[in-house]
Amino acid sequence: MRRLFPQTYAMSRLLCLILLSLGLAQSAMAEENGDRMSVYLTKKFGLAKEKAEKISDAVQSAASKYSLPPALLLAIISIESRFKEKAKGANGATGLMQVVPSAHRGLLRNVKDLTEPTANIEVGSAILYGYMRSANGDMNAALKSYGGSQAYAQKVSLRAGDFADVATPQDSAQDVNAQTGSCSAGAAVRCAPSGNWSNAFTVPSTNTVGAAQTAR
Repeated sequence: MRRLFPQTYAMSRLLCLILLSLGLAQSAMAEENGDRMSVYLTKKFGLAKEKAEKISDAVQSAASKYSLPPALLLAIISIESRFKEKAKGANGATGLMQVVPSAHRGLLRNVKDLTEPTANIEVGSAILYGYMRSANGDMNAALKSYGGSQAYAQKVSLRAGDFADVATPQDSAQDVNAQTGSCSAGAAVRCAPSGNWSNAFTVPSTNTVGAAQTAR
């Protein structure tokens, strides 16, 4: 067995402690964001605490996987279903994000219940991500494809501002503010859709977006 010199051992130990601290800090931040989000959903939309927490967790998970702003997903849900997971719409649109099964069969192969919040938000986010990829990172075009009109894209962009304070970490909002100059922390999400976000999006670990290019 190779022995580590005292200095090397100390540095390795310090690195482990730093990584552990960063991991704990990120977990604490995610938990804090989730708490603020679920409390807001409970007060604003009258959701039961457990349901609000489940939606909050699902939004954060999908937002992280597809590099989408949580406030944007919350805005879409509020417009499409007002956070009613059993909502039904035209052409069979189902659930929180009003996913149309006939248009996105490829994304539903492993989905047993599209009204289940986690599954619905995952699929809806994959669809939006697919539209965004096909539009070369243009969020405005992606929202237009998702909702069918420019008016819908504008409505979502404006509504996202209502969720910015509860869905965006303070340090992230400040970073966006510093980069955009003209966008305040509260309005950062409203400013974002007009730009090209192609460099801000990463490919998810699982290949679930292929069928999202079909019309909604």
